[in-house]
Amino acid sequence: MNKFSTSLILILLAVLFFALTILNNQLLSPVRLDLTENKVYSLSSGSKQIVESIDEPINFYFFYSDKSSKGMTTLRNYASRVESMLREYANAAPGKIKLNVIDPEPFSEAEDQANQFGLTAATLGNLGDSIYLGLAATNALDDQEVIAFFDPQKEKFLEYEISKLIHTLSKPASVNVTLISDLPLSGGQNPMTGQFDPAWTFLSQLEQLYSVEKIANNADALPEQTDVLILVHPKALNESLMYAIDQYVMKGGKLLAFVDPNNESDPMAMMAGMGAMGPNSSNLQQLFSAWGLSFNSDEVLLDAELGLDIRTADGGVSRHFGFVGVGAQQLDRDDVTTASLEIINGASFGVFGRTEDSQLEWLPLMTSSDDTDLMAVAPYSMNRDPQSLAREFSSENSRHILAARISGAANSAFETAPEGAAQQDFVSYTTQLNAIVVGDTDMLADRFWVQQANFFGQTVYTPFANNGDFVTNAVENLAGSDALISIRSRGTFARPFTTVDALTVEAERKFREQEQILQQQLDETEAQLAQLQSQQTEGAALVLSAEQQQAIDDFVDKKVEIRKELRDVRHQLDKDIEKLGNWLKFTNIAVAPFALMLLLMLLARLLRTTSKNKEGLS
Repeated sequence: MNKFSTSLILILLAVLFFALTILNNQLLSPVRLDLTENKVYSLSSGSKQIVESIDEPINFYFFYSDKSSKGMTTLRNYASRVESMLREYANAAPGKIKLNVIDPEPFSEAEDQANQFGLTAATLGNLGDSIYLGLAATNALDDQEVIAFFDPQKEKFLEYEISKLIHTLSKPASVNVTLISDLPLSGGQNPMTGQFDPAWTFLSQLEQLYSVEKIANNADALPEQTDVLILVHPKALNESLMYAIDQYVMKGGKLLAFVDPNNESDPMAMMAGMGAMGPNSSNLQQLFSAWGLSFNSDEVLLDAELGLDIRTADGGVSRHFGFVGVGAQQLDRDDVTTASLEIINGASFGVFGRTEDSQLEWLPLMTSSDDTDLMAVAPYSMNRDPQSLAREFSSENSRHILAARISGAANSAFETAPEGAAQQDFVSYTTQLNAIVVGDTDMLADRFWVQQANFFGQTVYTPFANNGDFVTNAVENLAGSDALISIRSRGTFARPFTTVDALTVEAERKFREQEQILQQQLDETEAQLAQLQSQQTEGAALVLSAEQQQAIDDFVDKKVEIRKELRDVRHQLDKDIEKLGNWLKFTNIAVAPFALMLLLMLLARLLRTTSKNKEGLS
């Protein structure tokens, strides 16, 4: 009877387990709890806004080579992370996003479909199989967007890339960019050489991607369908256009502004450097001051650490402190516009700051090094000698902001609408200001970031810096909705073993020290042997005295001893890591469950005590 009761209980428990599992999958599948530190499995508020704005259904086709990636643990973990994020989008938009997970096995129709979508097939593994890990998406109008391959190194921007894809499909209209500049960006006749210069490469790239309309700096208004406004070296904007720009930004328009204390790439600016004109500077002080932003157009940044090497007039090479290469360490690695960039070259940067009463949210995108100095524009523009600039340089040990993303609250630069403008449309204050400001315009010139070459009659452009990428990234980011712009890089799923890494670094440091000692002694002995060989020979054989032979024997013994020390260092490294691993295993396997058990026992005891107290009162 007891055996029968036990068997029946086990059967009932099994049935109950499966029943609860089915109920959980059917009823509670949309319910999710993200306990990760950076909420890597949860959608940000910006992504939720984008999902809620979907009008027509969107189909997701997630191509993942499940069978072909057997044994690729890291890739499979990331693929699981991507699929989980895609399901989070589908759950956030029931009926609007349909997720299809497809395994494109070799030589299958699914693989042909992945190729038709234009997904990237990475050749990985010993067998050379094609591995797919990409997303194709279509909307009701048959518009198509793809993420060719989910790169694990760009995991921080996984949510941004997916949200951008959804935003593009839900709002497929082209982006309208309005450009205002005092520079000859479209090319034309060079007043110094008399030759015809082509359009600047960054502009050609923008025209290939977006609908770009250029207007003169004496225009009275901006085009109504402006999605992103780009200002490049604005020097002489009239009052009507200044008001139009201010109100465009006050009403939530997106602005990308390039200003410069001393533009060196305009042919007229080159003449200015020879004394024909004054400094060639630009500023939007009237607007910047009202918004809570300051820009120093009177001084030029000199950076001894980031200065670029240039060819001088005498044919030599010298570092120019005013020509700056902003490297990866000076670029914001958490903002989508600069995270994947390596270097941005420019000249005579100006620096930004915030006014005391500024309400702006401030995110520096480019900074200088600490080894900097600020030099007045006039003497800088007249000085063409890099060595002379270096002699006048005096480091102030201060880091400066060269480009920034500004957003949030700001006041209008105008107290009221000017005569002739509609007073009822005037906006005096906004909480939606959204702009990127850059303190240099030379970075847009081809000579700072791209080389041209003739290839069978066609001009081929080869970039050696990321200046063009920065402009494209900024426009693409600003062209998105406010929700898309608000999505910053998220945390990564992979959690590094920082303590283990620290142990490894310390052990390797000791290892290198010992290795250098050994190498130094080896070099000294080889030199000694070479000297002995040149001094004492008997026929073709080397004759060594007892003293010399003893010296060599001593070295061999020392070499064995040092090699033993090297092995001890490596053994100690492994021992420390193993000790740490054992402690973690003990904590996870024994300590944590024991602590949980004690907590449950305490909770049960509290419940029993509470129940007895209630019975006593009743």
